[in-house]
Amino acid sequence: MSRPGPGALISINGLGFPPQNLARVVVWEWLNEYSRWRPYTATVCHHIENVLKEDARGSVVLGQVDAQLVPYIIDLQSMHQFRQDTGTMRPVRRNFYDPSSAPGKGIVWEWENDGGSWTPYDMDICITIQNAYEKQHPWLDLSSLGFGYVIYFNSMSQMNRQTQRKRRVRRRMDLAYPLTIGSIPKSQSWPVGANSGQPCSCQQCLLVNSTRAASNAILASQRRKMYQASGNGTGTGTLPVRQSNTFNGTGTTLWAGGTGPPGGAAKGEPGRSPGGAPGGNFSRSQSAPGGAQLPRQNNLNRPGTQRVAVLSTRASIPPGVPALPVKNLNGTGPVHPALAGMTGILMCAAGLPVCLTRAPKPILHPPPINKSDIKPVPGIPGICRKTKKKQLKKSKNPEDVVRRYMQKVKNPPDEDCTICMERLVTASGYEGVLRHKGVRPELVGKLGKCGHMYHLLCLVAMYNSGNKQDGSLQCPTCKAIYGEKTGTQPPGKMEFHLIPHSLPGYTDTQTIRIVYDIPTGIQGPEHPNPGKKFTARGFPRHCYLPDNEKGRKVLRLLIMAWDRRLIFTIGTSNTTGESDTVVWNEIHHKTEFGSNLTGHGYPDPNYLDNVLAELTAQGVLEPSSKD
Repeated sequence: MSRPGPGALISINGLGFPPQNLARVVVWEWLNEYSRWRPYTATVCHHIENVLKEDARGSVVLGQVDAQLVPYIIDLQSMHQFRQDTGTMRPVRRNFYDPSSAPGKGIVWEWENDGGSWTPYDMDICITIQNAYEKQHPWLDLSSLGFGYVIYFNSMSQMNRQTQRKRRVRRRMDLAYPLTIGSIPKSQSWPVGANSGQPCSCQQCLLVNSTRAASNAILASQRRKMYQASGNGTGTGTLPVRQSNTFNGTGTTLWAGGTGPPGGAAKGEPGRSPGGAPGGNFSRSQSAPGGAQLPRQNNLNRPGTQRVAVLSTRASIPPGVPALPVKNLNGTGPVHPALAGMTGILMCAAGLPVCLTRAPKPILHPPPINKSDIKPVPGIPGICRKTKKKQLKKSKNPEDVVRRYMQKVKNPPDEDCTICMERLVTASGYEGVLRHKGVRPELVGKLGKCGHMYHLLCLVAMYNSGNKQDGSLQCPTCKAIYGEKTGTQPPGKMEFHLIPHSLPGYTDTQTIRIVYDIPTGIQGPEHPNPGKKFTARGFPRHCYLPDNEKGRKVLRLLIMAWDRRLIFTIGTSNTTGESDTVVWNEIHHKTEFGSNLTGHGYPDPNYLDNVLAELTAQGVLEPSSKD
């Protein structure tokens, strides 16, 4: 084990805090979905510490100091971060570092992400980089910390060892993290009952109180399962769980676990006796066998406890206890995760048992497939289509395009033109704004398929206003398409083949897999911001169809839509809000292979009919179906 440098986490007796007479820098961190501890900013940490001094068992509203963290609340008793709009709960911890390390000096190291903004490194990485920087090392290899990157200080860049891709890094000065000296703050009783008055009844406090009850129930259930599973044959001892007084009028029970025998207790298993049985049968007023008084310890400074809680979520749920997934229910809207979290909170508040579980993950891809098992789709020529960047063919004369699809109306009805909102019996509203030879402002025409009537000059103006003039026309009222509509899809590649696996709901057929791949590039004249770079996230994208008659029909039409550049376009992502990026273009695809957790998978008996209707709306029809 390597000797920690000056910026290493100070850990004494596995408790995560140093001796009481030593100064230390406090950094609060939260556990992300990749099991990495991410630091809060120094401003947020100062705010948490200020609340902690007033009430070590209270709650912290993060939105008071950071507008981006408005939905988040930290419950100091359960050491969990709660997101109000989704119900998601994540563990948090309180770490301590040497005052001479990067957080003590207010130094932050960041890397530039794909969006052009800056992301801070994990705190241990930041400290390691700063130590190497202060020693004037020309470069730093992060492989020893589990990251395949090399930092070059001369060019201030980070290189991926595998792909050789480089990103910019920067070192900036910020507010120093809070410094604490002396004893660890002791927990205080939550104000309940006659001893300390009635709790506040405002909406914020009601939410926090409910959150605390939910957290206690979750942690209690997890610990019971963990010690029941590991305590077989060790007696009937149980581990007392620290509960909130929010919903009862009794005294507070703190953690009763000891520091463990020297060198005998495993990390993350506080409160176990030397014999191996859970040593939690002692309240804070009782003594351990042999007369040794068990020290009182606060959950605030026990990161090992948090790790145990996270690991124990994988244990089985006790029979009879309803399981509510935190991140997802049987739906796709944002209200479902919030309902899951709030339902669990309300059930806990009412004294009902509940277990919040991790949501099942979507099955996006099939099992591994040998290349020899991949076959062409029957009846579909080829296995790949490519589109290249090419200039759009513009009609020589917009009037010719309009006249191609319209018939003149000698006696138009006395109704509005839905383009200029003037009466059809009067001149077009574009009179004086747009002048074209041979197109008088009072001329009215009727579209051949749908029969809707407009001023000819209005249709010419509508055609000219489009970002692509490909010779097609779309009725502004019913969206009927005249001619062959093309889109603004960037250059890329579409592959399609047959794989020997079945989709849910189509167990008797194999599966057609479509793979779209579009690289990043520069926007053309038909795009929102010509000359500006666009991004392409999530490529290659895999999509799936059943290999039956209707599935192959959909594939033929999707190939036609790809050739017409209608599958994707450049715009703003509804998921991330990122602009100038490649997005789907109103033709839905199924991207989940073996599940339907997000609504983009199978079984879905109506999908093939729905996507055929979407293709028809884009003017993509089989030759025999065209008028």
